[in-house]
Amino acid sequence: MVDNRILYPQQPILPSTKTSQQSNKTAFTSEVSFNQILDKELTGIKFSQHALQRLQIRNIQFNKSDLDKLSNAVDKAAQKGSKDSLILMNNAALVVSVKNRTVITAMDGSSMKDNVFTNIDSAVIL
Repeated sequence: MVDNRILYPQQPILPSTKTSQQSNKTAFTSEVSFNQILDKELTGIKFSQHALQRLQIRNIQFNKSDLDKLSNAVDKAAQKGSKDSLILMNNAALVVSVKNRTVITAMDGSSMKDNVFTNIDSAVIL
């Protein structure tokens, strides 16, 4: 009878060549990086793919101070217990998920006219 099994030679797992001092430095560096990323994610405003498309199509642009104002507006809405908020700023209307700190959609001044905003529970006017 023929044996049809395929045998693979096994190789031993070799220990790491890093010293413990080097690995501690690496762990500390990645911990700092993680904390920096976490802080940025917790305080920053994200834009959904849909919102990014609307901003590009309607040629709406925000600078650093505008994004800071937007972040402060989201913080104010969160303090009041809002879930989804309409934020009016710089001749633009932004529908924002306060819980996720994400801009859902954006409109410029001409697109806002004769429009009804639904599924929001608050409005912040800047």
